[in-house]
Amino acid sequence: MLRVILPTDFSENAYNAITYAVKLLEHSTAVFYVMHAYSPPAYRMDYTFGSPGQFGLPDDHRYQVEEELDKIRNRIETEFPNTKHTYFTHAALNTLEDEIESMSVKEHVDFVVMGTQGATGAKEIIFGSNTVRSIDKLKIPVLAVPAAFAYTTPHNMLFPTDYEVDYNKAQFPFLLNFSKLWHSKLHILHVAHPDGLTAAQSDNKTFLEGKLLERNTEFYDLPDQELLVAIDDFLKENPMEMLVMVKNKHSLIEKLFMEPVIKNIGFHSEIPFLVLPYNP
Repeated sequence: MLRVILPTDFSENAYNAITYAVKLLEHSTAVFYVMHAYSPPAYRMDYTFGSPGQFGLPDDHRYQVEEELDKIRNRIETEFPNTKHTYFTHAALNTLEDEIESMSVKEHVDFVVMGTQGATGAKEIIFGSNTVRSIDKLKIPVLAVPAAFAYTTPHNMLFPTDYEVDYNKAQFPFLLNFSKLWHSKLHILHVAHPDGLTAAQSDNKTFLEGKLLERNTEFYDLPDQELLVAIDDFLKENPMEMLVMVKNKHSLIEKLFMEPVIKNIGFHSEIPFLVLPYNP
């Protein structure tokens, strides 16, 4: 059974990500936590001491949030009836990333699905601040779904890597189990360095090849070039349904979230983006 957190800000973008998750796990037994974290709408002294409910005070904003969450749950259950799926709603006075982290530990959550924010008038996906902070903070996988993305079964997943990752620490088993749900083909993309692989990189590549020995995979070694450009060009030539990366200290993800890189190079992707945390 999979346990999934579905954050929402009650926008259609967020609901689109929720429906993507529900369709994605259509044939899996799953528990979904539809949650909203909020800040007080206006300054009140009782908020400085904790939730008003702790003191028997009314919290009209929380009541409103809970009503909206119930509407979403009812909407999902009506549009996507599935006896394998169970839904819980959760409202909290907290930052989104802190509440997700707390709930993920308490409920033994497997991963998070949340929407991204698309740049107006452009194809580049510009991650909203909530998504960036969640990816940076959380120790469970985060699946970011582009706004208005129409669900497509992820039969092909692109996994760019520099082979500098210890895959035992990157929750790679999650990716293997996750991709197995749809018998997905993993496309391993590497941009070669003029000096070749280091001994550590060679060891990591050998380990990865061993893990994927009996899986449907294909390895690509591209000539030296900017990695963002390589990924973008590859996706244009080879349709994929999901992009997967590891979030470690020196990974592409770090570069991706740097504004100058996005502005100067651009990152054209209209497919869901699964980020695996790196837990040394």
